[in-house]
Formats: sequence, structure tokens, C-alpha cells
Amino acid sequence: MEERRRMTYNVNRKVLDEGDLDEMGEKTHTKTSLCDKIKGSMSCSGPRVKSCLLGAFPVASWLPRYSFREDALGDLVSGISVGIMQLPQGMAYALLASVPPVFGLYSSFYPVLIYFIFGTSKHISVGTYAVMSVMIGGVVDRLAPDSNFEIWDNVTNSSIIDSVARDQERVRIAAAVTFLSGLFQILLGLVQFGFVVTYLSEPLVRAYTTGAAIHVIVSQLKYAFGINPKRYSGPISLIYTVVEICYLLPQTNVGTLVVSIVAIVGLILAKELNAYLGKKLPVPLPIELVAVIIATVISWQVNLESRYGVEVVGDIPSGLQPPVAPTLSLFGQVIGDAFALSVVGYGIAISLGRIFALKYGYKVDSNQELIALGLSNSIGGVFQCFAISCSMSRSLVQESTGGKTQVAGALSAVVILFITLWIGSLFEELPKAVLAAIIFVNLQGMMKQFMDIPALWRSNKVDMMIWVVSFILTVLLNPDLGLAAAIAFSMLTVIFRTQLPRYSLLGQVADTDIYKPVEDYGQVRQVPGVLIFRSSATLYFANAEMYQEALGEKSGIDITKILSIKKKLEAKRKRHEKKMAKKAKKELKKKGIDMQEEPNSEHQKDIATIDVDNDPDTSLPRAIILDLSPVNFLDTVGVKTIKSIRRDYGEIDIEVVLACCQSGVVENLLAGGFFNDKVTKSCLFDTIHDAVLYCLSGRAKHQNDDEYTQEFSSFPCPLASQDSKETHF
Repeated sequence: MEERRRMTYNVNRKVLDEGDLDEMGEKTHTKTSLCDKIKGSMSCSGPRVKSCLLGAFPVASWLPRYSFREDALGDLVSGISVGIMQLPQGMAYALLASVPPVFGLYSSFYPVLIYFIFGTSKHISVGTYAVMSVMIGGVVDRLAPDSNFEIWDNVTNSSIIDSVARDQERVRIAAAVTFLSGLFQILLGLVQFGFVVTYLSEPLVRAYTTGAAIHVIVSQLKYAFGINPKRYSGPISLIYTVVEICYLLPQTNVGTLVVSIVAIVGLILAKELNAYLGKKLPVPLPIELVAVIIATVISWQVNLESRYGVEVVGDIPSGLQPPVAPTLSLFGQVIGDAFALSVVGYGIAISLGRIFALKYGYKVDSNQELIALGLSNSIGGVFQCFAISCSMSRSLVQESTGGKTQVAGALSAVVILFITLWIGSLFEELPKAVLAAIIFVNLQGMMKQFMDIPALWRSNKVDMMIWVVSFILTVLLNPDLGLAAAIAFSMLTVIFRTQLPRYSLLGQVADTDIYKPVEDYGQVRQVPGVLIFRSSATLYFANAEMYQEALGEKSGIDITKILSIKKKLEAKRKRHEKKMAKKAKKELKKKGIDMQEEPNSEHQKDIATIDVDNDPDTSLPRAIILDLSPVNFLDTVGVKTIKSIRRDYGEIDIEVVLACCQSGVVENLLAGGFFNDKVTKSCLFDTIHDAVLYCLSGRAKHQNDDEYTQEFSSFPCPLASQDSKETHF
């Protein structure tokens, strides 16, 4: 293989500091004032109004240009397929939310239509989602436990649960927390807070959804075994629930367990067959719908509820619910849960939306997505829906079956409307164990996320630790507190990494203007007499002290000890001079010479003085260059640290200069009072090479120039001439 052709270049210019660059580039110092920014944002024009309207209502920008010839058939097939999936999933996830199954159908209708108008993603399928449902269920069970609705039955002489009053209260709670979470999302979108999702890293989100899936599985075990355990809330409630379920296993309803096992095995086999035939079939087989229909027919024919005690869905009212104002008195009790729901729902939706946007080459507006999801949840809360997000399984079906726009989502809502109005009552005999089985099988993908652990161990151990800790926190602290704790831990890892950066001394690659860490390259040599120091992290209050310590360690200069010795020697010199001066004065008086009368007398020459040795220590470098290229900001502590380093090393005749400062860092230095009459921008350089040439040109502090020049003459480095100060390389 031919050797790659290498290009060469030569540069002939002066050594430039930051002040020179500002002058040559005619740097502008004008900044837009806050008043001007407000005026600009409030200005109104025809194109601006049109842009704002199209941004607020994205459907108005793409629906008039909708291509029926290219997109209609795919959207139709996709919409029907997703709508069929919404039926069993909506009913199953309603059980997770601890509300009657029909409210899962409502949550698959209203929010989907709202997102169709305001959403910007073309491919995600919004609606019920397991993680959101289990979070809602946690709130509902905490505020409306079964124990609050026990009534005495005179016929059986025992307490029973008033399921009607309980379900009504739980629906009110679910609607209130959903409405409030929607308001949070709208407010965050209006203040352009879409970047909040950046704090949800991929390992954190995947670990969180896996931990939430464990909560989902545990919450559905009661339907799989036909038992009725107590519901616990708060931290480690999952552990209490598992212990309670184990205690109740001897009371398992055999008929319910058989239905669960048959449904799970059948669904797994059918999904594997569906995956095997996926490339041969134009549309995936609606396995879940088929399972629901078969289970409903068998339950109706065999009468599973009365003969074997298998719990069924029960009454499913036809039609839609009228709007109901949310219960404001509940807001104070669910405000934390609502905020967690808003962040989690948005994080999942925007993550999946960006994947499809990158794949198909369009843009998803993160702030508009917040507003779209917020309106879907807040309006849905008025119609007694529970919080929604996007489902990965439905989104993949929507894409794979030809869906190209949100028209597919609107058509899926029409399918749900048809079911709700006319055929919903046909599923009243559906066993809840089948819905639990559908949930278990749909969580296969989340369980496969455990394979992230070995992959992250090989690629990034910090991300692996974030995954494991986030999973454990979610399992132990429940999804709401677990999310907050996981985000806090993730942020702490960032802080710890900035507190433990890599410190390096840089050397020059021979005959180039390139500088690399000397410990990483065998053919990189340090510039004699010049120490180039770099930290891999920004400089701020948390690592400022470590920065100074690392500089002393890498340079081998104990600046504190040297300054202490210097001060002691200086004090000793002054005491000795003062003592000798007094002694000389006494001797002159004995000779009868008055020093005040003859101030210019030659007798004063006899007073002993000590000459200070001003020759610098040649073992110390001439200058230190601080490479600040990784530094993107400096706080007040960081600025004081730079000032302290420059002052302390300057006292031992080592000049400290800064290289590769970003414009924001220069502004921080200026605002922090770094510059004064003695310290100007002449100590700042745009490149390390300019700084090196400045330090070697004789302008930096060094007395023993002859020895230094001789030492440097054998070092292969482009030099600047003393007269022209031009760089040749």
C-alpha cells in the first residue's frame, strides 16, 4: 500500500500574544444589553408571526403538504396496526396504574390526537407506557390504599372493599397527577428548558427503565397467581411486597396460575414466530389482540370467573367520559410525583424521537415536544386519562408497517374510538391474568438491557457504575425517588471526574509546533527551561487546590518551601545588616565622627553591607506555561488560583504565562481582576508554540542567558529571532 502523501507548510509571522491578536483582529467589545435582547425578542413582523404560529402548531406546516400518493397507504396500515396494539396494552397498563382498564383506552385516544396537532416527531407512538403507568400506580396506591375503603358486610359478617368508591378516588388521583405533570411540561417548554433531558444519560435511562420494569413485574404477580397482597409504599416497598407475595403463595388460585402460564408461553412462542416470519409478512401479526380475543372467548364459554375464581376485567362502559376539572386539593400531595413523571415521560419520548429523526433526516424540536406532551397530559387529565409517553414497541411497529407521519397516530386513535364506542363491552370477560401475561412478555426487551453491564464494563466503567447504581436506587427507592437519586449520583460522577483530572507535562514533537504529554510519547521532548503544564478538566473551586498541588508535583518545585526559605533568609539578612550598621555607627562615634554632620562622608563606606545573591537557581525553569485549552470557564476561585500561581512563582524569578485561553476564560480573567497595570494580555497566548517562543526569546525572566542559549542550541525547535521575533517552522 502506498504511503500516504504528507503535506507540509511553512509559517512566517510574529510571535503574537492576546493583546496583539485583539489589535490585529480588531476585536469588538460591544455586547447586546438585556434591554436590547428583550426588545429583539418582543419585536413583531409578518414572517416572525408566521414562524411562531407554525412552531406552535407543527401540523399546520406539514399537513397541507401531505402526500396521499406516497404516504396514505403506509399510514393507514400503520395506524390500524398500532391501534390494534393499543387495545390490549392500554387495558393492561391501566392495571399498572391501579385504575379500571377502560381508562387505559381513554389514555390511548385523547393524548394521541393532541400530540398529532402539536408534536414534531413523525414516527413515535404516544400513549400508555409501562414505566409511566407503574409510577402513576405508586401514587394512586399511596393516596388511596384498599384499607381506606373497607366496609362491613352484614351478610358475611366481614369487611369488604368498596371497589366502586375506591376506583372513583383512584381515577381522580391519577387524573390530578397527570394534569399537574402536563402543566410542568408546558412550563418547562415555554422557558426553553428542553435541555433538561441532557441530564438523563443513556446508561441512566436504560437502568431506570429496567428498574421500573422490575416494579412492573412485581406489581403484576398478584394477577398471575390470583392472590391479594397488601400494597406498600415508600422506600424498599418492593422488598416488602415480594416478601408478602412469597408468604401468600400457598393461597395461589390454580386456575389463574394456569391461565397465566398458558398465556405467557403462547405469547412468547407467537412472538418468536412473528419475528421469524417478519420479513415475509407485510404487516406483523397482532399477537396480543389474538390472545385477548381467544382468552375472552374461552373465559366466556367456560365461565372462568364463577367456576374457577379467575378475576376478569369486569364492566367496561361504552362511550367517552365527559371532562372533569382536576381536584386542586390533591396537587400539594402529588407535586413531586408529577414533576418526576414530566421528566421521565419527556426523556423517554425525546430520546426515541431523536433516534427516528436522525434515521430519517428531520429535526425534532425538544422544547415543542415538551409543550406537545404537556398539552397531551394536561388535556388528557381533564378527560380522566393517566400520564402517557411513547412506547418503543408500538413506535417500532408504526415505523416497520410503513408509517411516515403522525397521521398513523391519528388513525390509531380512531381505531381506539371505534372500540370504545361499540365493542369495548365485549372484553368484559377477559381474565386479568392475560393482561398481566401481555405485560410480562412485553418487558422482554427491558430485561435484555441487563446485557448493558458487561458491554459498559468493557467500554466505560464509570457508565457501568451509573447503570448499576441507578438500577439499584430505582428498585429500592421506587421510580419517583429513584430517578432523583440516580440523577444526583450521575451528576456526582461528573463532579468527581473534574476533581480527579489527568495532569500532564507537555513536550514538543521534534521539528513541529505540536506539543503532547511526555509520558504518552517516546519521541516527545520537554523544551529545556520551559515547563508546559496541562489539566484535563476545567479549573474551578472544587479542584483549584489540587491544580496547584499537581503543578508543584509535576514541576518538582515545592513553592511553599522555597518561599518560606527565601523569606527567612531575607529576614536574617535584614537583621544582620541592622546589627552591623549599629556596630559601625558606634565605632564611628568613638572616633568622634558625627554621621549626621557629614552625611556624604567617606566614613559611611565602612558600614558593613551584605550583597544579595541575585543569580537564579539554574535548576529551576525559566518559565511555566499553563495550557488552559481544556478550561471552558473560570470561577472566582479559579482566577485567584491563577493569580496566586503567577505571583508565587514570579517571586522566585519564574514567569508564568497562559496559553490557549478561550474567549470566555479571558472574560472571566478580566472580570476577576486578573489584569492590572503590571499584568496585561501580553502574558496570554493563543497557542502553546507562541508562548514557548516568547519564553525563549529573552523576554521572559532569566538571567543566565548565555548558558541557556547554549543548552537550547541542540534542541530541534523553531526559534524566533531576537530582532524580528518572527516564527519559522
